[in-house]
Amino acid sequence: MIDANWNEYEGYVNAGELMEKVKQASQSLQNSAQWAALADHRKTQKKWVLSDLFEENPARFEQFSLKLGNTLYDFSKNLLSEQTLSYLIDLAESAGLKESIDALFSAKHVNTTENRPALHTALRGSMQHPVNVAGEDIILSIAVMREKMRDFSERIRAGLYLGATGKPIITVVNLGVGGSDLGPRMVCEAFKHRASVHVKVLFVSSIDGNEVVATLRDLDPETTLFIVSSKSFSTVDTMANAETAKAWLANHLGPGKKLTKHFIGVSANADAMSEFGIKTENQLPLWDWVGGRYSVWSAIGLSIAISLGMYNFEQFLKGAAEADEHYRNTKFRENIPVIQALIAIWYNNFCDATTRVVLPYDHRMHVLPAFLQQLEMESNGKHVTLTGEQVQCATSPIIWGEFGPNAQHAFYQLLHQGTHFVPAEFIVVANNPAVPEKHQTLAMVNCLAQSRALMLGEAIAKDDSDRDALARHYPGNKPSTTIVLKELTPKSLGSLMACYEHQVYTESVIWNINPFDQWGVELGKKLAGQIQANGNDEKKEQAYDSSTAGLLRFVRIRD
Repeated sequence: MIDANWNEYEGYVNAGELMEKVKQASQSLQNSAQWAALADHRKTQKKWVLSDLFEENPARFEQFSLKLGNTLYDFSKNLLSEQTLSYLIDLAESAGLKESIDALFSAKHVNTTENRPALHTALRGSMQHPVNVAGEDIILSIAVMREKMRDFSERIRAGLYLGATGKPIITVVNLGVGGSDLGPRMVCEAFKHRASVHVKVLFVSSIDGNEVVATLRDLDPETTLFIVSSKSFSTVDTMANAETAKAWLANHLGPGKKLTKHFIGVSANADAMSEFGIKTENQLPLWDWVGGRYSVWSAIGLSIAISLGMYNFEQFLKGAAEADEHYRNTKFRENIPVIQALIAIWYNNFCDATTRVVLPYDHRMHVLPAFLQQLEMESNGKHVTLTGEQVQCATSPIIWGEFGPNAQHAFYQLLHQGTHFVPAEFIVVANNPAVPEKHQTLAMVNCLAQSRALMLGEAIAKDDSDRDALARHYPGNKPSTTIVLKELTPKSLGSLMACYEHQVYTESVIWNINPFDQWGVELGKKLAGQIQANGNDEKKEQAYDSSTAGLLRFVRIRD
């Protein structure tokens, strides 16, 4: 492990000499010999047929499959060869990927536009030595935070955390949005069957009010606790829901009751939490070196600890830490996140695939596509390089997906016979003793059949004289990756999620962009604030475009 010290890098806006080396190596990558070699290779690859590749190489599955713990990643149904991977690895090396991985894990300012490190890996125990950030040993601070999480979760689960009227809390509502919602929501959904029978954990994220009103309608204010999760503690969506929750409590409990017992805050803004009315002892810290979409490993995961217990939350962290070690120490050809990223680069930049579909065949992971949408598109949906230049290639693809068995009856028609080139990722769990065996078998065989159908297709018989035969033609040769978890456990899910995080980081290095900022999100917030501040002042409508002004006029009409 690296004993990193922030002070060594202070004053380097572009993250110091190492990051300068990385940027110089990658800024002209699209004009490099490695990029050109892949473009030429793509011309020959256009003739490849997946079924032929399997016939020519009976060992293709073994050659293009990798394991991490009890999870298998089968890359063999992708349109690639060993030569393809060799060219892609050359590209990664030319981009300075090894140096960038070292920078990520050693507290360097990889978040260049905000001049700070991205140390979500430290939250899961991947860094055992002291890591000093602004004079603070963050490893010690993380340990203190985790013990506070343990105290809250164990008291709530044991019925020892009491509300204002002395009744134990039996419902916890997480108020957050984006990374403060999707990460913990996904994990809690995945393990509902393991959740505490004494405490129900719910999630509210929507700004429009329907979700929070519907949720509160069935709750008892005397036994409900709210976790307000917001890094800045100023996110409009979250704070609007928090204010609604506060008013609901005051209305039902009366003005004389101590509402502070019904709120826990998770934020980097302690002053704002206090101003809202959350006592210091009910505040959990976040740090500016934790991005929202990487924050499930932090105190944002308190809802997970409450629902599943702190032991299972720590198993979740352990799985992620094992993925960190794999990513950091494994050579690229056997490195799962690197191979995931390189295949994505291959399709996105050389095969004109503008999208990728994620298809979990286990309903416990039905939130995973939404989580990955934010992770990848908010991270890598960028058009400017680290050196402030316009990117010269496509960056993040469009990520979408759905629970696989349902998706088969929705959009699989497009995957099989549509005109779009859509690489797919199938995710399935081999053993689930919690469901009847017939359901487990159906999920597995449908997952395997669909990936096989995409690959093989079905040709028209030569003697088929039916004029509609072409409509029944399945072209096949559609690539996919299949990920098989032996069992879905907090540890295996933590590993899976961390691998996706590292895939996204690897892609960003090759594209030479910053995956840790999200300036594009801020503009919409800014303009919404302007419109809200102008209220119903018709005189200020002239500052808007005619569409926005017309829409506002229509909204004001009450007949």
